[in-house]
Amino acid sequence: MKGDRTGDYDYHLPDGRIAQSPVERRDASRLMVVHRETGAIEHRRFADLVELIPRGDVVVLNTTRVFRARLLGRRDSGAPAEIFLLRRHDDGRWEAMVHPGGKLKTGRTVHIASGFDAVIEEVTERRTRLVRLVASGDEVTLIDAHGHVPLPPYIARGDVIADAERYQTVYAQQSGSVAAPTAGLHFTPELLAALAARGVERADVLLHVGAGTFKPVDVESLADHVMHEEWYRVPPDAAERLNAARKCGGKVWCIGTTSLRTLESVVDAQGVFHAGEGETRIFIHPPHRVRSADRLVTNFHLPRSTLLMLVAAFAGYELAMHSYRVAIEEGYRFYSYGDAMVVL
Repeated sequence: MKGDRTGDYDYHLPDGRIAQSPVERRDASRLMVVHRETGAIEHRRFADLVELIPRGDVVVLNTTRVFRARLLGRRDSGAPAEIFLLRRHDDGRWEAMVHPGGKLKTGRTVHIASGFDAVIEEVTERRTRLVRLVASGDEVTLIDAHGHVPLPPYIARGDVIADAERYQTVYAQQSGSVAAPTAGLHFTPELLAALAARGVERADVLLHVGAGTFKPVDVESLADHVMHEEWYRVPPDAAERLNAARKCGGKVWCIGTTSLRTLESVVDAQGVFHAGEGETRIFIHPPHRVRSADRLVTNFHLPRSTLLMLVAAFAGYELAMHSYRVAIEEGYRFYSYGDAMVVL
């Protein structure tokens, strides 16, 4: 079946199509509108989204907040090193990716700032490290003071002051992600207010985005790929709002793949949502049938990525890949700071 092999999700993106910075105004990004029933494609602006969502429908927002996960420092030799924090364990240690991996073995220390070191304590089965931060003050405060915004590696520049605000949704609340839920970057307070005034409901959920979400699939059969775990929460009021909307005939609009993965982790076979929290490894790809969402707003994703595979499961493989070809032909900007698409 087409769409069940990793190679099916390759595509060529011309140089210069990867957005290196955001547009001046969040909702001025372009919006590709993809109609599943007809295969028709429209080209609009993101601010037009308010015209597409009718009263009684509900938008689902992932309210996670990106933290300054990149810690740059020096080894004892004076050579540079990087600790990329992924998540904090209950024992106080952090799981982290490190560079250079061959040099940062158990027992090595990376000096980040005066009174702020990272000690490598263990190598995990997936070759990440368990790191203990040795700090002279509050750990969270020092991470915020000395850490860098974890821009994706395809953004070929260091972070700047503006990234602290723009690589964050306007509705971000709880810190814990190492990457932004990028579909949400296009929303402004004014756009959210316009949706509310129109009678569109809102349900807030939480999924802390880990680096595994964006890791290219390195096995050929999708059935062999294992997702990294990510922590999520669907509060009771969100589940109630979603169920009430569905009961009245309203549609569920997932803003981003992370919102969809969260809902798909708590919806049952009858399409009923249940409150809950925990870790999910759900991997959504064809021929998975999405039960939780009726509409999907998302950015354009990397080749061979689980995010593109999720879009293919929702839109249908052929239409998803056709949409990407059209986006390239029409000059859309790709990836985190790029344009968006909505699949209806």
